Amino acid sequence: MQKRRQQHVQEFEVEKIIDTNRVSKVVKGGRNFSFSATVVVGNKNGKVGIGYGKANEIVDAIRKAKERAGKSLFIVPIVHGTIPHEVKAKYSASKVLMKPAAPGTGIIAGGPMRAIMEAAGIENILTKSMGSNSTVNVVKATVVGLKSLRTVYDVARLRNKTVGEITGQVMKEAGNEA
Repeated sequence: MQKRRQQHVQEFEVEKIIDTNRVSKVVKGGRNFSFSATVVVGNKNGKVGIGYGKANEIVDAIRKAKERAGKSLFIVPIVHGTIPHEVKAKYSASKVLMKPAAPGTGIIAGGPMRAIMEAAGIENILTKSMGSNSTVNVVKATVVGLKSLRTVYDVARLRNKTVGEITGQVMKEAGNEA
């Protein structure tokens, strides 16, 4: 069991700690401190996962977060180094806006969003975080947005059409023949 976990985590190129936080709970005898960590893992090829862990020691919290990130992987569609289309997403009071960018733009994003984009392998993107800037909520809003992305092939398959019909290229060809 232990070997399988280690192999599972080692396949990722990027393991970034997005945020660590000391949390306290007030009890009868005083304060109990524990730690929380948010971690992103990815292979820089469209596969990324986010994990959140809590423990009494910071090292254990990070380890738990890495394990959970490895279990919560999802695939991000990447087209020419950017996302296929603009997307707005919301989680709780945090809102994020992500726009595709031209080659050479780079990753224009704030801390938590930048780490996720780098782990996913997105090279050119414009982002804006609005509303609450709570790290965990911004991360979750980013995940909601990335999971809602669709390529033109996905849309064509859902509508039972060809890619040409979706993009309008069939109409141009038919117009030239007539």
